[in-house]
Amino acid sequence: MLPRLLDDPALPDATLVPMTLNTRSSVPLSSLEHVKAYHEQTKHEFNRFAKSLGYLDWANQPDPFRRFQGAPLISLPILTLEEDPLSPAYEALFQGSSIPSQPITLNTVSRFFEYALSLTAWKEYNGTRWALRSNPSSGNLHPTEGYLFIGHHPGLSLQPGLYHYAPKEHGLEHRWQVSSDTAEQILQHLPHEGFLVGLSSIHWREAWKYGERAFRYCQHDVGHAIGTMRIAAATLGWNMVVLSHTSDETIEPFLGLQRKQDFHPSEREYPELLAAVWPNNAQPAPNINLAFEKPSDQVLLSGEWQGTANRLSKDEPVHWDIIDAVADASWKSTQESEIISFSSSSENQNPEIEKASEPLAGQIIHQRRSAVSFDGHTSLSVDRFYTMLLRTMPNSELPVPERPMPWDALPWNPTVHLALFVHRIDGLPSGMYWLNRHPQKRPVEDFQSAMQEQFVWTTPDNCPSQLPLYLLEEGDAKNLAMQLSCGQEIAKDSAFALGMIAEFDDSLDTHGPWFYKRLFWETGLIGQVLYLEAEAAGIRATGIGCFFDDPVHRVLGFHPQTRWQSLYHFTVGGPIDDGRLSTLPPYGPHVA
Repeated sequence: MLPRLLDDPALPDATLVPMTLNTRSSVPLSSLEHVKAYHEQTKHEFNRFAKSLGYLDWANQPDPFRRFQGAPLISLPILTLEEDPLSPAYEALFQGSSIPSQPITLNTVSRFFEYALSLTAWKEYNGTRWALRSNPSSGNLHPTEGYLFIGHHPGLSLQPGLYHYAPKEHGLEHRWQVSSDTAEQILQHLPHEGFLVGLSSIHWREAWKYGERAFRYCQHDVGHAIGTMRIAAATLGWNMVVLSHTSDETIEPFLGLQRKQDFHPSEREYPELLAAVWPNNAQPAPNINLAFEKPSDQVLLSGEWQGTANRLSKDEPVHWDIIDAVADASWKSTQESEIISFSSSSENQNPEIEKASEPLAGQIIHQRRSAVSFDGHTSLSVDRFYTMLLRTMPNSELPVPERPMPWDALPWNPTVHLALFVHRIDGLPSGMYWLNRHPQKRPVEDFQSAMQEQFVWTTPDNCPSQLPLYLLEEGDAKNLAMQLSCGQEIAKDSAFALGMIAEFDDSLDTHGPWFYKRLFWETGLIGQVLYLEAEAAGIRATGIGCFFDDPVHRVLGFHPQTRWQSLYHFTVGGPIDDGRLSTLPPYGPHVA
């Protein structure tokens, strides 16, 4: 018998008044306390939702596309899958350095952004049209903005400097023009053939719909974008690593986000990360400092800044003090120098083998969609299920550069584990399971002592030895999964659903409040792997941001302590497509 929820698991009444964080306390909260208080306040419970506006102000919906008016736009070529650079096979992405490194040209830079952050289609219904992108987003609201900083490259018709990626136009807006010497000085500690990419978040885009919980969703989206960028780099034989030790105080001026005169004050972009990208065959083999050195004020004032950010909403956005507070509390103000060494790969002697097989990585990336509903009967073979789970394993016993793609992009040890609700896996009993993603640090006894006593902790038959998967309790978990995910049937009608459970207190107490965002980045990257794996298996997946936090913890046995916290839910199954919707290509004359 699977564990029960509360006796009355009624869905919350949206009219109930949510808890409010006491920001007027006479004793000021530390940054760490503020982050933990934010997380507590923004939990969904059976008798209340986290606070939101309560309705959708369609007239003030923020524009999903940022442009910098006055910044020159360089159009990137729209390439077919058959044009150079050719897309490798999807499976080749996971075969180490089997994909030959491509030179940095306008075509390869275009391909990188196409697979990472571009539009993949337009959907249309009753005269309303909306875009889909390579990088998933909560509510398709897309708070994440992408940037490129690049120096001089022979064969690349881009001037050195900082560019903002415009997905609707598939182009690069030249925000900061610098000389080749200045760009070389800025990039001096990176591989000569490499460049930097950056991400920022516009919290208002998510808060418009989701209110105070929006900060969580922005961080999910950053994790998904890390995944799309790392996978895009892999298709070109390039490497990528998040420069995770870099302070926000370094990233903000480098991306021009501190230039208040260029942004409306209520539509601020917040710095998230910088990542280094370089060809796998770079010579000599690079040593990457995870703390990017902040350019001097003199360098930042050199060259020419161009462009003013467009207004996203016609009226003033609704202001959420709690989001500003947690953004400030999780701000990373320190830099810790750490150098990691990467090896250079030799070129594949027969790359046509990977290119000839199906499906192509580009096809999987282009066709990725978030399922809206599932059919309730599609199942998945146990071998395919095990493969999907293996792809989420970072192999943390290995040094970061030797970990499997895309986990070599996150230079920290895994902090997130999976609580699985298995419904329809052929060859595997239905029930609740646990996947330990960091067995080198967390022996199974750590979980056994913290979770429900009745859990059996048996290893499924024929489970690969490198997959630390355990049956907790056998039985029908469909209704349980649905109830925990805000009553959404997609968690019930799927082949399997899961919750991503983070080592919460230990991670924040060890690293500091800035690591709060990185917990969500890891969950987003897990989600991106599952999205593509589902597409490759001929089914579909979707992320679930609405779930009842502490009821999840009670089912597992973690409540009331906060050592472990559920941060993101996900579900995979056979999709039901809406035949009323028309699909249009991402780029063409139909795009206004």
